[in-house]
Amino acid sequence: MAQPKYIMNIDKITQIPEEERAKLKKITEKFVFRVNDYYLNLIDWNNPNDPIKKLIIPNEGELEEYGRWDASDEDTNYAAPGCQHKYGTTALLIVSEVCGAYCRYCFRKRLFRNDIKEAMADVQPGIEYIKNNPQINNVLLTGGDSLILATKKLRLIIEQLREIPHVKIIRLGSKMPVFNPMRIYEDQELLDLIKEYSTPEQRIYVMAHINHPVEITEEAKKGFDALHNAGAIVVNQTPVLKGINDDPEVLAELLDKLSWAGVTPYYFFINRPVAGNNDFVLTLEEAYNAVEAAKAKTSGLGKRVRLSMSHTSGKIEVLAIDNGKAYLKYHQSRDGDYGKFMVLDCPKDAAWFDDLPGNEQYWEPPKKKLDSFVGANEKIKAKDEVNI
Repeated sequence: MAQPKYIMNIDKITQIPEEERAKLKKITEKFVFRVNDYYLNLIDWNNPNDPIKKLIIPNEGELEEYGRWDASDEDTNYAAPGCQHKYGTTALLIVSEVCGAYCRYCFRKRLFRNDIKEAMADVQPGIEYIKNNPQINNVLLTGGDSLILATKKLRLIIEQLREIPHVKIIRLGSKMPVFNPMRIYEDQELLDLIKEYSTPEQRIYVMAHINHPVEITEEAKKGFDALHNAGAIVVNQTPVLKGINDDPEVLAELLDKLSWAGVTPYYFFINRPVAGNNDFVLTLEEAYNAVEAAKAKTSGLGKRVRLSMSHTSGKIEVLAIDNGKAYLKYHQSRDGDYGKFMVLDCPKDAAWFDDLPGNEQYWEPPKKKLDSFVGANEKIKAKDEVNI
């Protein structure tokens, strides 16, 4: 199958009425718009509530800047330019500010404003930091989308990481397995790269971003097979999104189709309260109930998924929301409080850890690791104040 054609001009999407396209242009002037004809063909244009359309086509709610641009305070995690180190054994390399798919709910939406730059063209400072910190045994290449990089560029990064003895796992964060699966199964150089460096002792994981079962097409399954045959392990993580996948039937179908395709259901996330994303936000109770209802319909393989919040203080697993209480546990912790169990009052409208009364007793706001790094929140605030 030929590589799909990419479209960055909303006027090219003739299925959208002209009057509506004119309104959406205001959004594409602020946030990048980028789709391809393969993914557009997954949309049922006769369905006004089509989930793929909601995932990829701009919506006017994006201009409502209720919330924060960096809801998890990622700007406090930078240990070197382009390299985040929040948890002891894990480092993130922000290798790209470009995605194949610009999902409208993206929690790193700040990256797609022209005034923000967090990814580094030169990843060497981050690689040097990882090399000098032997506690780091796994590295996530993210952004943006790591598989938007040319394979030659990806090889240069992976080769250097594989020269570091303590890096056992390399993770590739990507939407490409379902947004452009041909980029995977038609790129033999990519598959050869994975086969060379994903070994029984040091695996490469592909952290797929599959939001809805409609995305799991025959082409996507062909891409999964190619990755599996090359030695990669594929897992999936997705937020639970209002109006897209919050129906328990849809979530159950997603869990089943992932399991059948050999893709591990890894995380369901609480959608971060990022500016412009309010249309996608569920309350904690709504998200928990949807996930539990879905898990009741699937096998034990599907039930492996965890419902989690990627909060400033760590990944907080949502164990239960019951009778006005939130039962939580630190699955990952910035401060080393792994496994800490928390019981907090949960108001009906609570949608994030910070919305739970008394949450402050369990964590302290972090400080920036790099004094020279101007965080995304500060840069955006300064720019917007000038524009005012």
